[in-house]
Amino acid sequence: MNHRPNFKLGALCVAALLTTGAAGAATMRWAGANDILTVDPHAQNHQTTHAFLQQVYESLVRYDKAYKIEPALATKWTQISPTQVRFELRKGVKFHDGAPFTADDVVFSLTRAMTPPSNMQSAVQSVKEVKKVDDHTVDLILKGPNPILLRELTEARIMNKAWAEKNNSQKSQDYAAKEENFAARNANGTGPFIMVGWQPDVKVTLKKNPNWWDKPTGNIDEVVFTPIKSAATRSAALISGQVDFVADPPPQDLARMKGSPDIKLIEGAENRTIFLGLDQFRDELPGAGTPGKNPLKDKRVRQALYQAIDSAGLHSRTMRNLSVPAGTMVAPMVNGWSKALDERAAKYDVEAAKKLLADAGYPNGFSLKLDCPNDRYVNDEAICQAVTAMWTRIGVKTTLQAAPMSQFVTRVMNSDVSAYLFGWGVATFDALYSLDSLMATKDGKTSAGVYNAGRFSNAELDTKIGQIKVEMDMGKRDALLADALKLVKDEYLYLPVHHQIRPWAMRNNVDTQHRADDRPMPVWTTIK
Repeated sequence: MNHRPNFKLGALCVAALLTTGAAGAATMRWAGANDILTVDPHAQNHQTTHAFLQQVYESLVRYDKAYKIEPALATKWTQISPTQVRFELRKGVKFHDGAPFTADDVVFSLTRAMTPPSNMQSAVQSVKEVKKVDDHTVDLILKGPNPILLRELTEARIMNKAWAEKNNSQKSQDYAAKEENFAARNANGTGPFIMVGWQPDVKVTLKKNPNWWDKPTGNIDEVVFTPIKSAATRSAALISGQVDFVADPPPQDLARMKGSPDIKLIEGAENRTIFLGLDQFRDELPGAGTPGKNPLKDKRVRQALYQAIDSAGLHSRTMRNLSVPAGTMVAPMVNGWSKALDERAAKYDVEAAKKLLADAGYPNGFSLKLDCPNDRYVNDEAICQAVTAMWTRIGVKTTLQAAPMSQFVTRVMNSDVSAYLFGWGVATFDALYSLDSLMATKDGKTSAGVYNAGRFSNAELDTKIGQIKVEMDMGKRDALLADALKLVKDEYLYLPVHHQIRPWAMRNNVDTQHRADDRPMPVWTTIK
């Protein structure tokens, strides 16, 4: 049976949003600020999207509750040679439409993830070829040795080949080009939940898969997710009992929630760093008022913008202490992070920033547009409003353009931004994930620089990233990670703002485990 969602788009009707979902303790009514972007498992590297897709689609391996690798659709793997890994596949697994899971599906899916316009090439960046050995065995032929192959593969989700071919979805949806395909609106995985409906900006509905090969530890048999952009409405929905769980409660409402006898909060550090990116590619910066010049190409200008940011003020006032000020581009639980790297590169100093601008030839500053999402990260638009004022104070006359993530991310992917706020979570818990996607030279063919919207290119950095990908000596590899992250920091290629702290708020009768990847797990959740 093919489960097709309702495509109907409608105005946001809060009353309808807050009454969705069947009655009963086994329905998890979940609300968040932003919607999923697609259900094509290879089309968008977006955390909210991943949070839902991993309920529906599975990978060869997965994380356990301690972020250790454990078997999923593969039961065993063997290193045949430094560049050949054999995976034995789980037998008896069925897709949601009843089709059997075989090696053909793995070969098809990993090849699809490797092939443009896939936005998930990072999950298979080291894979050269996928070969079928027999119906339940595949070999991954690698471009070179890869010390974190299994961690990368946690994001490489497996589709049913016959279903994709039947529905003309052999290639991934091209999200940046605003393409639609059948797989972008319909899903057929092997996971613990079946997607039975998605009304964009209204709700996502999942039903428990009674034929899942594994057993859930919770009691959820239905998930109803409602995107509620308004912070006040989202909080009110939880406090009034109209939803059970909010993954992104507004910081300004946390004290009130803590004071409610019906609400509990669990919070923890997220593996996400919030940062500012800058166009370092175009020879003339659009709208800057600097004919023939792009001020952002000058390291002194980038440093000036950095020194104009009052990170302590952002932490205490804008974030209400719900952040960790950052000096590097990866969070503390990510391999490659160090305390020394995370110290601020240059102290907040308005006068020093003005002098740097003058030294660079811009004593009167210039104009700059800052793009920002307004429904994705904790207080994202408020951070951008504060930064806009801080940069204007040093003479960089900054205007803010805020938009929903679904619109904003398309501009970032197309490099149609001058300055922008972005956040990056590290699915592998290893800094290569950030270095390759954000900081390598963008080639438009592989995972390299896929989210390097500023399009800077540094040959020394590219060399280090290439070495990190194949270095199997962990001591040498850690040194390379440190060197690469320090180069990014010293050149102000990005301006790190903070590492995000993410509280989850829920009704008292909900028991679940906080996740550093900000992906709630209904299979581990119990509603009493």
